Amino acid sequence: MKTIPVSAWVGILGISVCVLGALLAPWVAPYDPNVVLGAPWAERSAEFPLGLDNLGRDLLSRLIWGARMTLFVAVVATLLAFTLGVVLSLVAAVMRGLVDVGLSRLNDLLMSIPTLIFALIVLSALPQTLGVLIVVMAVLDATRVFRLGRALAMDLVAMEFVEAARLRGERTLWIVFREVLPNALTPLLAEFGLRLAFAVLFISTLSFLGLGIQPPTPDWGGMVKDNKDGIIFGVSAALVPGMAIAVLTVSINLVVDWLLKRTSSLKGGRGDG
Repeated sequence: MKTIPVSAWVGILGISVCVLGALLAPWVAPYDPNVVLGAPWAERSAEFPLGLDNLGRDLLSRLIWGARMTLFVAVVATLLAFTLGVVLSLVAAVMRGLVDVGLSRLNDLLMSIPTLIFALIVLSALPQTLGVLIVVMAVLDATRVFRLGRALAMDLVAMEFVEAARLRGERTLWIVFREVLPNALTPLLAEFGLRLAFAVLFISTLSFLGLGIQPPTPDWGGMVKDNKDGIIFGVSAALVPGMAIAVLTVSINLVVDWLLKRTSSLKGGRGDG
């Protein structure tokens, strides 16, 4: 515990506040997030610590419930992206040949299309459901994971312990999950954090453009969209969810930086307590 730097503690604190708010939303949110309680953009008060939004709903309650939806979509999409990207990349590197060429070219094709444009086109054509949104985000993120995973695996499969496993007659999946994957976890762990931060920003962007989480379900990007016109009149309602997005992404990056330095330490950081 003594080796954890202050920056990492700040990141852990930021993530913990967001996660606890999301998990405990039904109990800590003072009001129903979709109930109109007063005049639009009412100022802060003892009753409404962050004021009201463009429709007169409690901004604090919507911020807490929005954390639940934003984190849920980001975490599920990132987990799905990593499962897809890591497995396919390691299989491609281990099997080589046509499998490697086919998966790599397909990945390059998807990466050649700008991410936001691809998402907007697909989400405009498909039903705007939570499942479709998560799958689209996961597929787009998996392309980046595939590139990193394949690069790592190509170095690892050339090593002696992998060749020894081949000579023993081990199956492809055994080599992937028992030989290659454990030795690629350090950079993949850092990439997971970065992909999670990107997912938070991406879902917020899609919601701001109207193709993410659909109203009246609260989420941070949608809250920015709903209250953006208030900035013209000096109302800070749009800045509150914007700050929440910034705090969460910076917190994730601070923790990822510490984990990467710790696990890749040349002085045995992998085993430090």
